[in-house]
Amino acid sequence: MEWAWSPLFWFLTIFSSTILLLFHHRKTSGPTRLPPGPPGWPLVGHMFDLGPMPHHTLAGLKQKYGPVIWLRASSKKTMVVQTAKAAEELFRNHDLFFADRSINNLMTSHNYNKGSLALARYGSYWRVLRRICTVEMLVVKRINETVPVRRKCIDDLLSWIESQAHGEAHGLHVAHFVFLASFNMLGNLMLSRDLVDPESKEGSELFEAIMGLMEWPGHPNIADLFPWLGWFDLQGLRRKMDRDMGNALRIASGYVRERVKERQARSDVDHGGGGKRQDFLDVLLDFEGNGKDEPEKIPDHNINVFILEIFMAGSETTSATTEWAMTELLCHPKTMTKLKSELSSVIRPGRKMEETDIDNLPYLQAVVKETLRLHPPIPFLVPRQAIQDTDFMGYHIPKNTKVLVNTWAIGRDPECWSDPLEFKPERFLGSKVEYKGQSYEMIPFGAGRRMCAGIPLAHRMLHLVLGSLVHEFEWELYGGITSEMMDRREKMGVTVRKLKPLIVVPRNIVR
Repeated sequence: MEWAWSPLFWFLTIFSSTILLLFHHRKTSGPTRLPPGPPGWPLVGHMFDLGPMPHHTLAGLKQKYGPVIWLRASSKKTMVVQTAKAAEELFRNHDLFFADRSINNLMTSHNYNKGSLALARYGSYWRVLRRICTVEMLVVKRINETVPVRRKCIDDLLSWIESQAHGEAHGLHVAHFVFLASFNMLGNLMLSRDLVDPESKEGSELFEAIMGLMEWPGHPNIADLFPWLGWFDLQGLRRKMDRDMGNALRIASGYVRERVKERQARSDVDHGGGGKRQDFLDVLLDFEGNGKDEPEKIPDHNINVFILEIFMAGSETTSATTEWAMTELLCHPKTMTKLKSELSSVIRPGRKMEETDIDNLPYLQAVVKETLRLHPPIPFLVPRQAIQDTDFMGYHIPKNTKVLVNTWAIGRDPECWSDPLEFKPERFLGSKVEYKGQSYEMIPFGAGRRMCAGIPLAHRMLHLVLGSLVHEFEWELYGGITSEMMDRREKMGVTVRKLKPLIVVPRNIVR
């Protein structure tokens, strides 16, 4: 493929692209009231101006250009929302007009977007998946029924860590263990079984595959700028995405095939009855649509994707947020001491933290909120797209405009927060600010009709995991690292993780 990098190739690429763009511009140009934005480069626009941390770069442009910024890359137009006021206007008054999805090249790997709830185009199929998810899996009644499942998975997590706390001290990658525990919790909700353990080869493969799936879409991709160049995969991103997506879907489809065989065996024993509905996978397999505005059955591929998506979203959110919370607590020992004191005052000696304790732990809730404010799992909400030409905050936004909401910038906006860059959980004590879509100054999980459906479950998991880790163990940084030496730089992907994973040493607490 050396010819793909030759001067002739690039000359032809740029020349032909310029002609196409000029033609497109002549067709689409006209009087508009677009939001302000920085001047871009010819042809490529702003695609390569945003740097490795675009949420930082765009937040820095807010002072000059205001709460809404206009970007372009080739013929693609993007509106970026960066303040709580603009987010409230978007979600409260224009939610429907911006309810569609903008999908980048990598998320079409293995037709992932065709089965996804998060990436589904706004319409009947999205409504079917959303209804199934909220009614069958994430309704409060169902979450309450599965308390023992989460208790078991937390106990497993604590046992794994306790085994590391004995003997000679060595570093523990805390996010990896939390990811596996969260993955097993979701596995029990969806498939009625544990899926992985820390020593499992399959678990390690799945962890690495999902880490790739969460990383590659965060890279600028030339195929998003010029779709017709996607076939060449000049940066190798599509190859990496196809590899990791294929591995992850292969593992997920194996679980589905196993369940189909089990159901068939039960059906034979029950003379066609199929047995009792057990879990969320059975709900997906049993679905019967009307065949008009919804499918008669959910295709097997879509089930595989849907399962993988729930695993990725739930496990990645919990593990990434827990890692950032532990990082902040270890960098702020007084906050750690205050949290430990609250946990000890509520949880009597010899007892582990339970979900029923959460409402009685306001400082733990404040720590979780402050972590989500400073370190939202995804710096930009899943990109939306304008369904039609729309007037927004005095600007004309054309149909098919991509819409990014910079949750990272909103959480650090000095107009909403005092000392916005400081980790101060106390700011939430006595505050009514929540992260469930009604407080627009903090929307880590989104707002409106396309808000994350998993918030009720994430709320319980985040508090239970973090509270249990802090209550059950003493923690030290590994390798002589001090809080002043801690590397707190970010690594950009679909989610924002630490550039260097948090490595810690757990110590048993003697009670």
